Amino acid sequence: IRYNPHVKDLYERLLARGKPKMVALGAAMRKLAHICFGVFKNRRPYQPDYASAA
Repeated sequence: IRYNPHVKDLYERLLARGKPKMVALGAAMRKLAHICFGVFKNRRPYQPDYASAA
């Protein structure tokens, strides 16, 4: 949360919706895990501005 602005935005958005802190933290951890897995799977450096086709 501290170093990735996209994860921080997600965390703060969930807190603003009234979610408990641990729920928001769990969602942030899941997002980071997905980012790490994508970097590992594709063997490319992390691109924070990459937009998926979804």
